[in-house]
Amino acid sequence: MNQLQERVFIIQPIENDDYRIVQEEAVALIESAGAAYAGTVYQKIREVNPATYIGEGKVEEIRVMLQGLDVTVLFNGELSPSQTLNLSAALEGRKVIDRTTLILDIFALRAESSEGKIQVELAQLKYIYPRLRGKGEALSRLGGGIGTRGPGETKLETDRRHIRSRIHSLEGKLEELQQRRTMLSERRKKDKVLTIALVGYTNTGKSTLLNAMTGANVLVKDALFATLDPTSRQFSIEDVPFLMIDTVGFLQNLPHHLIEAFKSTLESALWCDLALIVCNAAGEYELEKQTTLETLRGMGFTAPYLFVYNQCDKLTDLQSLPHDGIAISAKYGIGLDSLRAKIFELLQENFIRCELKIPYACFSEYAVIRKLITERSVSYTDEGMEVSVIVPAIHASKVEKFLMK
Repeated sequence: MNQLQERVFIIQPIENDDYRIVQEEAVALIESAGAAYAGTVYQKIREVNPATYIGEGKVEEIRVMLQGLDVTVLFNGELSPSQTLNLSAALEGRKVIDRTTLILDIFALRAESSEGKIQVELAQLKYIYPRLRGKGEALSRLGGGIGTRGPGETKLETDRRHIRSRIHSLEGKLEELQQRRTMLSERRKKDKVLTIALVGYTNTGKSTLLNAMTGANVLVKDALFATLDPTSRQFSIEDVPFLMIDTVGFLQNLPHHLIEAFKSTLESALWCDLALIVCNAAGEYELEKQTTLETLRGMGFTAPYLFVYNQCDKLTDLQSLPHDGIAISAKYGIGLDSLRAKIFELLQENFIRCELKIPYACFSEYAVIRKLITERSVSYTDEGMEVSVIVPAIHASKVEKFLMK
């Protein structure tokens, strides 16, 4: 192991029954950030301590436990600015970060597109801004590692007025990109390209499924938030064209302001014709379904959706899965034909299959319509052309005169 690798020790508050799952996610987040997990201490929270969240007695116990260890301390929840400072001071000046700081750090590592980088920097600055008061000494101790990527130390140390100005500038750039995305979305609707959004928990195999369904070659990595920027690819089912979009994954207790920061990226899911909610068939799929739906609905999501239980190859009994979706293994291609058939069934009201007869005298008129439909087969007769077609429902009236009786 690299000796310079940052080691992170977790303080895990126990506030409800899912604390074990949240702690396991924190370990995965630490590894996704390129750091090493150094252990966990648990603390039942009956009442939040306004100074340190967990209480002075527990803080002292942790201070003794960590003596002689070179570790960063992760509080696996959200701390106020003063709680962060107080914990750091009580733990002999150690760097203390919370769950949001860690997630933002991973976002900074993953963002590749200009929009993704703007969203990350904006989210980080909005999070840092209220925490700047009295943090000069704490910031000088940050050094490198988690919590210092993205805007960077030089920006972190600038005054609040400069950060306010930078936030305003980034919001303007994001609004321009959002308008461009809206125009693109409206053009797709006008051209009636049916859009399928891959949504769900992070690291459930959405990118693997995109590759399997469309022949794309997007990054597939066993890490949380490996895909931050949305990726879209076209594919066909029974000659009908569809557009599939991969989106950033969700996580248990993902802070609301982070969801807001990436709302423009997630809008492709909000305006889709069908959402595939991808869950881990061998994992906590009920929790994943609930978290995803709550997050989407909180953003105004109303589109139809289908649950997709991925990684079914890890199960011996598929009957144990709920019957409200399709079981697949994107990695091994299991169940993909059933998934295609179900997608086609759920979206078939958007198009009509029919046979057309085009007299030779009407070829120029048909040439205009041809751009709007999908031809499945063409044959020529003495009278003209006979065509088997798939027509978007909104264009049905345009081919009415050519329908074969």
